[in-house]
Amino acid sequence: MFFRAATADPADLDRAAAYPADGPVAALTAERIREELAAGRFRPEWIWFAEDEDGEVLARALWWGRADSERPVALDCLQVRASVTDPAAVAAGLLAAGHAAFGALPLYNLSLPRGWRTDPALAEAVAWRRKAAYETGLTSVIERLRYEWTPTAGTAAPTGRLVFREGTDEEFLDAFVRLSSGSLDVATRNELRVMDAGQLAREDFAFYLDCPGERSWWRLAELPDGTPAGMAIPSATPYHRNVGYLGVVPEQRGRGLIDEILAEITRFHATAGADRITATTDTVNVPMAAAFDRAGYEVTEIRLVMEGPTR
Repeated sequence: MFFRAATADPADLDRAAAYPADGPVAALTAERIREELAAGRFRPEWIWFAEDEDGEVLARALWWGRADSERPVALDCLQVRASVTDPAAVAAGLLAAGHAAFGALPLYNLSLPRGWRTDPALAEAVAWRRKAAYETGLTSVIERLRYEWTPTAGTAAPTGRLVFREGTDEEFLDAFVRLSSGSLDVATRNELRVMDAGQLAREDFAFYLDCPGERSWWRLAELPDGTPAGMAIPSATPYHRNVGYLGVVPEQRGRGLIDEILAEITRFHATAGADRITATTDTVNVPMAAAFDRAGYEVTEIRLVMEGPTR
């Protein structure tokens, strides 16, 4: 078995785009792959093949990054031919080769339909992918709901329960610290096992500052008397407007204020003309999922996020 990256040779990239998507896990279309290549979010050095002794491609891995990324951010697509008897072994070899070349462990986003566990073929396809990811260092798995809002869902009018205002960097850093306390977000809880809330706040601040959304969009949420209540960070991906980050400070939780903050983000994007707003939350974060449901967001897919050990 031979593992290699695609070259800048157009024929090699055509091979990557035309690779047959056999198996029950959905793969990207050739058109989408070429669009991502043109945008610099896929690159030849981030596309890897597993080939047999005769040069036949048995597996393909596509890693994704932003146009300005030095290294790939996530594994976006992993396919192994249905004829391969041990797909986990081939996939693990392919991932290991890519990780070694990158000098990093990009996460693996596996997008699935709701109810995937009840489909035996799909469950088996997920199982060998998870095994390959685990064997190559992606030992943490978080299951997330991917939500989407469209204008047909409408927006809720302001109720006056909260006031939203711009804030300084220091105020937002303080809000990140306060919101991390008691968070139900799995990644946040994992990170707080290895760093303090201040360090995590600085990293979260930097992450959202680097997203395609604008810093000027961010808002602090307060009660009418000025008491801090939470934070709303409308954001964006390279494709759509995005909910970004939101939360209620611990002492104000349980009063339904999360609905007010989510409504503010939704109105902000809708007013700007967004025809789609995406969002994700962990399946275990039941209150946040319920807020998305109440706001008219619909689940479009399940994401299994496989990552390396928490630092």
